[in-house]
Amino acid sequence: MPRRRRLRRVVTPPGFKGYKPYGSNRESAGYIELLYEEYESLKLADYDLMNHLEASKLMGVSRATFARIYESARRKIAKALVESKEIRSVYGNALMDKNWYVCDECFVRFTIPPRHRHRHCPMCRSERIELVNQL
Repeated sequence: MPRRRRLRRVVTPPGFKGYKPYGSNRESAGYIELLYEEYESLKLADYDLMNHLEASKLMGVSRATFARIYESARRKIAKALVESKEIRSVYGNALMDKNWYVCDECFVRFTIPPRHRHRHCPMCRSERIELVNQL
């Protein structure tokens, strides 16, 4: 029996629910699921320009595991671009540093400090919010 997977630490969830190809002549090409930990690996390595060892420590995994997550993310993005497929962000095997919420009205993502009693969107004041990091 394989070992239980360790949760991968994600600092912030992706700021999107998905991307669709624009101007594609294909009707239903399907979609690719990009896991939160794959998004985080792309962000750390390519956007924040961290090396794999630094990024792996931040995510709480080994360097080799980080490299596998990063490679999987790159392959999925490449496949989505070449085959004109939609990219959807899904929770996966992640552990959030904080509780993150998304507003159903304006789609902003935010955290709520523990001392705040009122749970509403800081941008539009809507009370229609949902917890992002639920399993």
